[in-house]
Amino acid sequence: MDAAERALFADTIRQLTVQHSGDELDAALDGLGWSEALAVDRPIAVTALFEAVGEANATSSALDKVLCSTLTPSESDTVAVALPPIRTCDAPARIDGSQVTVRGLGTRALRRHDTVVIVASEQNGHTSFVVPTSALKRESARGLDPELRLVEVTGSLERGALAGGAVVDWSAAVTAGQLALGHELVGAARTMLELARVHALERMQFGRPIASFQAVRHRLAESLVAIEAAAALLAAAWDEQDPVIAAMAKAVAGRSARTVARHSQQVLAGIGFTTEHTFHHYFRRIVVLDQLLGASSELTRRLGNDALATGSLPATFPL
Repeated sequence: MDAAERALFADTIRQLTVQHSGDELDAALDGLGWSEALAVDRPIAVTALFEAVGEANATSSALDKVLCSTLTPSESDTVAVALPPIRTCDAPARIDGSQVTVRGLGTRALRRHDTVVIVASEQNGHTSFVVPTSALKRESARGLDPELRLVEVTGSLERGALAGGAVVDWSAAVTAGQLALGHELVGAARTMLELARVHALERMQFGRPIASFQAVRHRLAESLVAIEAAAALLAAAWDEQDPVIAAMAKAVAGRSARTVARHSQQVLAGIGFTTEHTFHHYFRRIVVLDQLLGASSELTRRLGNDALATGSLPATFPL
């Protein structure tokens, strides 16, 4: 796609995320051909969609397609993918002899598809299996953001009875998923900052808008810097395609979104605590997104442990 085509593609997706959410958005994306765009140019397709989804506070099953495009490209539209348990980025299943033990999460796609891709870890790497969703125990996940409709999945399965058994690159799938979630966090952070900015221009104190106060300006400026830093690191991570850099980008995006949420709440003050205001929807969303495929605190801890163990830092790269 050239620059004009990319702009049109991104604008069309943004309109769809404003108008639709959930299954309706998935259907609209299928009609647009987003899956085909994902196969042709993953960075553009993921960046455009996930930032727009974050900005609109919409929901979709696109994360499953991003993961499937790495794990099972031929079945990306027909199956869901089991995610790791909350806060971690490890495979959601393990192989112990003849048993495959599953403990993870599923997106709303798990409620719609008859089969799910399970990635299990073993000594020699990771193996994927295509499992009927009916073979797993599924319970609605409780949490801050029920609109995401996450599902807890558990089960103990006989390996010999499972289809698939293909060796997969779990690290590559996690890398793609982390970058997608990072863009969604950036999109949500942009909207939170916009809500705070508009409020600062409209809210009057001492005869003038609070946007004229230095303390308010500092909070808005720090939020913008946090967003742009996360966006720049995500863009660099697409170029590098390195699991370490992807983890760094996801961690920075999660921390930046929390920084923006904190400053935006301070600027919004009392109105930001009410259910009538839309801010709390975005706050709930970024807290949950930060926990998927590795919480920022967990990813930072792992990166630190790796640096201590190897005695070296990741290679620097231009932003």
